[in-house]
Amino acid sequence: MIRGLRLVPGRRRSQPIDADAGLDAFETCLIGLDGGHAWLIAGADSLAAFAAAFDLGEADAEGIVAALADLTPQAGAALAALKDKGTPFALEVAAGGQRLALQGSVAGVLALLKIWRPGAESGPAAEVFAGFVDARAEPCWIVDAAGTPVFVNRAWLEAVGAESLVAARERGLSLDAEADRAAREAASERSLRSLVRWVGARAQGDRGRRALRFTARPLAGGGAGMWSDDVTEAETAREALGRAQAAQEAMFEPLADAVVVFGPDRRVALHNPAFAALWDLEPAWLADRPSHADLLDRLRRRGSLPEQADFGAFKAAELARHEALSPAPEALWRLPSERTLKISSQPHPSGGLMMVFSDVTPELRLRAQFNHLLQVQQATLDKLSDAVAVFGADARLRLFNEAFEVFWPAKPGELAPGLSFDEVVEIARPRLHDLQFWQDLKARITDPDPSARAPTQAELTTADRRVVAYQSRPLPDGAMLISFADVSDTRALERALADREAALSDAERLKGEFVNSVSHELRTPLTTILGYAELLEREEGSLDPRARGFLTSVRVAAAHLARSINNVLDIAQFDAGEVAAEMADVDVDALMAEAVGRWSETARGQGVSLAPLEGEAVGLMRGDSRRLAEVLDHLTENALRHTPRGGTVSLSAERALGEVRLQVADTGRGIPFHVQAHIFDRFSGQDQSASGLGLALVKALVELHGGWVALESEPGQGATFTCHLPEAAEGSEARPELFQT
Repeated sequence: MIRGLRLVPGRRRSQPIDADAGLDAFETCLIGLDGGHAWLIAGADSLAAFAAAFDLGEADAEGIVAALADLTPQAGAALAALKDKGTPFALEVAAGGQRLALQGSVAGVLALLKIWRPGAESGPAAEVFAGFVDARAEPCWIVDAAGTPVFVNRAWLEAVGAESLVAARERGLSLDAEADRAAREAASERSLRSLVRWVGARAQGDRGRRALRFTARPLAGGGAGMWSDDVTEAETAREALGRAQAAQEAMFEPLADAVVVFGPDRRVALHNPAFAALWDLEPAWLADRPSHADLLDRLRRRGSLPEQADFGAFKAAELARHEALSPAPEALWRLPSERTLKISSQPHPSGGLMMVFSDVTPELRLRAQFNHLLQVQQATLDKLSDAVAVFGADARLRLFNEAFEVFWPAKPGELAPGLSFDEVVEIARPRLHDLQFWQDLKARITDPDPSARAPTQAELTTADRRVVAYQSRPLPDGAMLISFADVSDTRALERALADREAALSDAERLKGEFVNSVSHELRTPLTTILGYAELLEREEGSLDPRARGFLTSVRVAAAHLARSINNVLDIAQFDAGEVAAEMADVDVDALMAEAVGRWSETARGQGVSLAPLEGEAVGLMRGDSRRLAEVLDHLTENALRHTPRGGTVSLSAERALGEVRLQVADTGRGIPFHVQAHIFDRFSGQDQSASGLGLALVKALVELHGGWVALESEPGQGATFTCHLPEAAEGSEARPELFQT
């Protein structure tokens, strides 16, 4: 509202009122607009002067407004918007060689148009200013309150590809939608707007894609002016910096080590998740970009920093990292949580400081375990009597034990890890001169071919005539383990044992030959003695009773001697491994009856009752009938020998659980407990007058059939021998080791 302007009711469209401002003195007139009507409010003289400039015969307000509307499209659009929508504007026009300034505004419900001739103090003419703006290389334009361009420079027209503003408006062309929106907001809200936009190649012609910073300022009288500046280089650099920072963040993101970057202001500018997890820091607290000092104080309150006698000095030393011009030496922090951190820091290329926190606790633990294993390994090797050394693939000595140092021998301290193979050979050559051996050994150590690194072993003879056993074994890490052992005593013992074994073999052979020879030499006269004794016993009346008794004793002794010789031969055959069972079907019942028949006369002569026990028939089994008969004979003879007159010896057989059991029981004096454990050993029978081989043969013959023999006896209550034989025995060679004395 213009100060001092009053509207008189009833005269709104007739005559102008007297204004108290003296507008004519300033060549200014004020016109009121209402719909399609216009009237002069003040400045009649100025209006007449303006009418003359437009070649109008009468100074009429409506004529002046119409002439202004037809003068330029921009002025016409601005006046139309003022009358229809009350949109304010401000612009300059040229008429009749004169420059006029127009300003449209609203006062209440009334639209006002102010026209004046600007003086020299008001700045350059509109044409001069327009030419100045047109010369600008970047687009500039002015919009009305509705955001419609009312003035554009040549750069704007080139950018949108139009020849004139009218053509651009008809085609609906726009430089940038977001820039247009900012211009409308600046015009409507009367506030400054600024934004950066990338404008495409079409908009920038041959210059390609460019970044423009648009600034929209509200103008006096309504509308807004839009100014643009080329910031392509700055935006390109900013985007490159952003991409570099994003790449840095992406690089730090997966790292297990904690990384933090402090900016030039010593505040947290970047960190990875491992950093927040290491110190258990809240994301919101880190988002506030705490300073390095704040971080140290927070960690100290939590008890997360190493214990410090002077925390102030520690803090100052840590903050001094920001002043360093080169990477600081690595430091180790031993935390109260028993973790160990390795701290490294260096200046950041963009300013500030980058710090890396590495948790080396597992590494130190593994290193300690590794050192412990090395110590255990060394201690273990030192306990070995063999000389052991380990050479790397580079043929250098890695490890050796005390025995290796003594074996060659070496002077104290002469052998040490890191010596080359040739240096070790020089130490060992006085004892082992074979250079070809050392060359082959070096080739095995250094040759990567798997066939060359195959395990080897051999025996060597040293200069002092000692026998050395050598072995090489490849290790998984490419090294080679070599061991030397003095086996001279072992080889001497082996030779002695071999000689003894040969002597024993010869003795066995001689024993067999002796037994066979002696048995042959003894059997021939025994056969003669037995034959003549039986012949004389058949002669009736040729001998008196006393002589006949002597003859019977001779025959019994000869028979006993014959059985002893047979037993010795059988044992000799067992020892020689020459006994085998001839397996066939055996009638067990007939076998038992025949045994009773063979010993019945002897039993009657001793006053002992001998008979098989009554029971079910056993039937057939697989076995050697001759050997089984020998078993029964030995057991029956043993039972008769130890059963007093009036006693009983019984033979029985039964089938049960897949086996046949042959049993010989007597009612004799029994076997003492201390004798039972050795009853089946040779020459340890219960009757020292016997040969002592009968029960040993029983055990051997039963085992020949794949069975076993058992004894049940109590002193004074007789004894029972039970032979457990499989029904389908397959037979096997005797095992002499069971019958050795």
